Amino acid sequence: MTPAILMAMQATVEAIPEDAPAQATALADGASSGAAAASANLDLLRLVLDASLPVQLIMLLLVAGSLVSWVIIFRKRSVIARAHKEAERFEERFWSGAELTKLYAGATQGRGPIGGMEAIFEAGFREFGRLRQRKGVDTRTQLEGAQRAMRATGSREIDGLEHNLELLANIGSTAPYVGLVGTVFGIMVTMHGLLASGAQVGIKDVAPGISEALLATAIGLFVAIPAVWAYNRFANGVERLAVRYDAFAEEFSSILQRQAHADE
Repeated sequence: MTPAILMAMQATVEAIPEDAPAQATALADGASSGAAAASANLDLLRLVLDASLPVQLIMLLLVAGSLVSWVIIFRKRSVIARAHKEAERFEERFWSGAELTKLYAGATQGRGPIGGMEAIFEAGFREFGRLRQRKGVDTRTQLEGAQRAMRATGSREIDGLEHNLELLANIGSTAPYVGLVGTVFGIMVTMHGLLASGAQVGIKDVAPGISEALLATAIGLFVAIPAVWAYNRFANGVERLAVRYDAFAEEFSSILQRQAHADE
């Protein structure tokens, strides 16, 4: 290389400050500390307390909806789980070869109120026995009466399992929109307040009000997501029980039909 080129390269290297790495590190530390300070300054309780009255009322409504949905979730979870266990236990007894009269006596004597599949069996066998004691009632009428009794009891059992599921679905579907209404009110109140002040504003003046408003939407989502998930799960569980009850009613009708023909 020529001496001129070497001198130019040396001048370029010497032009780089010796404290450049330290400056870059300081900038990175400043950015990270600024982000940490911003996250530390995000006080959710303060945002709620400083929100406008309409937004606070909407947040309160969302919190109440969340409490109601969680009460329904815990109760419905226990009820549906118990219904599945009772159906399994009764099916084991029913298909173990026990006599129908003993199963009926066990369902009607010495225990508390029955439900689920056992209630369907009890209603069908009771109606079947009642019609058999009447004179002039043919086999077809006996079976139809037992089937009607089982369908009616099964419908009542499913209706009891579905109780409050509609409310859970309504909370899950409307909570995001209620939160969005709170966001709209919050932004409107913030903008009108800044315009009424007449002063020149910047991002520091707008950010708190926008954060308070967006918090309402966040709360609405936190209310809706568990409610929708729980509704889908419980609805599927109730549907499975309904199919199970219908299958048992059909199988029990076949057994009653064979018994009626055998007694003729």
